[in-house]
Order: sequence, then structure tokens, then C-alpha cells
Amino acid sequence: MPQLSVRVERFPIAGTFTIARGSKTEAVVVVARLEADGRAGEGECVPYARYGETVEGTVKTLEDLAKAVSDGLDRTALQGAVPAGAARNALDCAFWDLEAKTHGTPVASRLGLVPPAPLVTAYTLSLDSPEAMARAARAAGRPLLKLKLGAEGDEERLAAIRAAVPQARLIVDANEGWSPDTLEARMAACARFGVELIEQPLPADNDAMLAQVKRPVTICADESVHDRHGLAALRDRYDAINIKLDKAGGLTEALALAQEGEALGFKLMVGCMLATSLAMAPALLLAQKAQVVDLDGPLLLARDRQPGIRYDGALAYPPTPDLWG
Repeated sequence: MPQLSVRVERFPIAGTFTIARGSKTEAVVVVARLEADGRAGEGECVPYARYGETVEGTVKTLEDLAKAVSDGLDRTALQGAVPAGAARNALDCAFWDLEAKTHGTPVASRLGLVPPAPLVTAYTLSLDSPEAMARAARAAGRPLLKLKLGAEGDEERLAAIRAAVPQARLIVDANEGWSPDTLEARMAACARFGVELIEQPLPADNDAMLAQVKRPVTICADESVHDRHGLAALRDRYDAINIKLDKAGGLTEALALAQEGEALGFKLMVGCMLATSLAMAPALLLAQKAQVVDLDGPLLLARDRQPGIRYDGALAYPPTPDLWG
């Protein structure tokens, strides 16, 4: 039976990463490692304070599972043993990786999927002044930009960025930073400046207004959706869902969530936390069917783990087996 070990790693961010909730200068990740018969599988997660998670709590949850894993807990049983969240994601992805290495078959093949292809990923611009974000947009030179908004001056930011990069595709992430009072004006501004999608404009516990107003831009649920629980109730509020493995609790649930989301008529976005290529690798399999891909975490770091995902401009390439899967 596999033996489970857990470690915490820290990766400096290139500069500072700022969203409506605050700033950070490093990515802190938790890695679950499974070893059996001379082979090892790994999965990476990012505990997120917004969901009541801590690094220490995630490590403890995983360490508490070590005996169960050595006694035979497998990926299927894991889904009912641990709630959706970062800890389950790391272990679920480690199970997938170990399974692929044990059988000598890529995860995509084991899932019956075609080999993954390179995908265009969004590139995220931190929340800043209009002038600073416009400079960053111009310097990025990317075809698809994700703008962190959610504060006073968002319309000025949009105007400055659009003037700086008139040809770029834009998506916006408000990180729950707008209010019912500002919602319609800011959605209208997004439409005016050619924004294609808005992530989570209102707080997850105060988003009912989205069902009552005209939505001129595709509205995507992020904090409002984690796994399949309650997904159907979001149909009148959102047009798309952002699937993140850390929220869903791993690739296993994320694949099921994508399937149910499509059946309910949602467009799919696949996103990430601020993490390394080990976290992006399984998400790239899921992203093959998404309309919007946002897997730029390693591009925002001062250094990535090696080997890592290959990025060529805006293209993110599928992982090699020595990284994951």
C-alpha cells in the first residue's frame, strides 16, 4: 500500500500579487506525496483563507490520513472521507499521478481522453492604479488578459487598459469586490470596453441580484461554486462556472463538476490558485474542454519548480510525465 508524506514549499512571487482582498509576496503550497513499489505520485494544493483553510490545518488533515492510506484508502474512498477543498485536491492528484506511473499510462489515457493539446491561458494583472495596470498590460504583450478589479476606480482602470491594449481580449475578476449598488454600472462599463467575462462580481452570500438584472457580459461563478453541490441553484445567476481543483477537491470531482456544468448549460472556465506547475498539470487536462483557461500561476512566480509546465508566450503545454501524470 502507498505511504503518504506531506511537505510545505514556498515560492516567491515576481513582485507583489494584489487582489481586492489584499496582497501577497509568496505562494505557499502543500504537497502530498504517495510512494509505493519504488514509484511516487505527487499533488499540490493551496490552502485558501477565504474558505477557512490554513497551511497548518491542511497539513494536519493530510497527515491524519496517512494511516488510512497505508491501510488501503484509495482515490474512490477519498471522495467521501474528506470534504472538497485543498487537502483532498493534493491527495486526489497524487493518487492519479501514482496510478499513471504504476501502470505506465498517462492520466489522460486512463480517463479515455485524447492526448491534451497546448492551450492559450489568460495572464493576470494585479489590482493597481489605472496607469500602473495599463503599463503592465502593454508590457505583458498577451492576447488574453485577466484584470483583477473590485475597488473604486474600476471604470478608470478599464479605460486605461483598453487604450493601452486595444486588440487584447479582456476578462475581469472582481473577487466579490462589487456591491449591488455598483453592479449594473460596472457591468455596463465592462461591456463598453469589450470585456468578455466577469468573475464573481458580488459576494457569494449576496449574489441573488444577478438573477434580477440584465447581464450584458458573461458572468462566471467562482467563490459561489466549489463542487457539484448546489450547482443547479446557480443557473439563473451565472452563465459560466470557474472550476478550480483546490475548490472542487481534486481532479476526480472537477471532471464530474465539468460534466454536470455542461449538462446544465454553463460555459466552463478552468482557473487556478497562485501555485506552481505541479498544480497546473492536472488542471490542464480538465481545461481541454473549457471556453476560458486561466492557468498562469507559474508565470507570476519569480521561479517555478523544475521540471515545470512549458509556457511559450500565451500557450501552456501539457505536462511531461516527470512532472505529473
